[in-house]
Amino acid sequence: MSFTFLHSSDLHLGRKFASIPQAHDGNIRGRLMEARHTALDRLAAAAKDKGAGHILLAGDTFDTATPSHSIVLQALRVMEDAAPVIWWLLPGNHDNLRDAEPLWDLIRAKAPANVHVLAEAAPVHIADGATLLPCPAFYRTAGTDPTEALPNMPSPDGHLRIGLAHGGVTDFTESGNSIAPDRDRSARLDYLALGDWHGCMTVSDRTRYCGSPEQDQFKHDRRGVCLSVTLDAPGQPPQVEEVEIGQFLWTEVTLPLHPGQNAAEALAARLPATGRRDILLRLTVSGWAGLADQADLRAAATGVAPEFAHFELRTDALNTQHDAADLDQIDRSGGALRIAAETLAEASGDDSAPPEDRAAAADALARLFSYVREDVE
Repeated sequence: MSFTFLHSSDLHLGRKFASIPQAHDGNIRGRLMEARHTALDRLAAAAKDKGAGHILLAGDTFDTATPSHSIVLQALRVMEDAAPVIWWLLPGNHDNLRDAEPLWDLIRAKAPANVHVLAEAAPVHIADGATLLPCPAFYRTAGTDPTEALPNMPSPDGHLRIGLAHGGVTDFTESGNSIAPDRDRSARLDYLALGDWHGCMTVSDRTRYCGSPEQDQFKHDRRGVCLSVTLDAPGQPPQVEEVEIGQFLWTEVTLPLHPGQNAAEALAARLPATGRRDILLRLTVSGWAGLADQADLRAAATGVAPEFAHFELRTDALNTQHDAADLDQIDRSGGALRIAAETLAEASGDDSAPPEDRAAAADALARLFSYVREDVE
């Protein structure tokens, strides 16, 4: 009675990515939005590759309660084209039943035969010997454990019990708004498929977060996955395989520098060699560097940035070394630029000033040096 399905969640179809600057080709937001839509195709392909007849979406299929009709209908068409794979859609906090009632009405009206909305906390027979126990989100913030009904949900003797919910798992607090960490045991579940956390995480042998198939922040440092889950028999541990399906990689790279180091060469050595067009990279530089080295670093970063989907350089933790010769390169005449440079140099070394003020002065001095050198060259 082996049963295989895919566990996915948090597609957030329609997300705008307004926090990402439109840089370089000016179309990164559009590419990120499109990748979320094409994740449906990649999920369908993964299901067929793994022999999974069902895809369980554990909430937040849509980013808002009011996505455009085109986003909804296009998603339903992709799901229909994936037949005979069957899709099970659980409302999450972003597309909860109360706020998104028109959305779910539209889906029910337009859904093809292989797409099902799980709008009730009631058992669903999804395959021979397998019962799905869904816990849809009725409100964006309910203040209760969304899985509290699971222990009392019935299923036929000998059936696999598969829970599906959206929310956070932590120890209970007085607010009672988190999922019980032992819910798989208290509800006699063979597997509890969770959504809400955007990274892949194992809570227990039978409780997992699959994460978002497309990442949306510099946090998890890997491409999105779905989970291929096989249940052989009630009470037996699930066989779970991570299947990478994400197009974009959001990654943070650290670059510690030491005095006299060639900053541009150090940067080149830390960057990924391939696949840059689909990488959003945040580079955090620390340590010490002279003004000339910092100028070389900025120039190298500016040169390589267009190769990436998004490139962000952070130098807040980089300390600046400078001497009179550096200030002479800015201005030897004692004019306004020299006065500005000396003022910034003095402020950057003022131990009585707040650290953030010293860092801001050092960064301004480094930028002034870069601008002047660019004009000279």
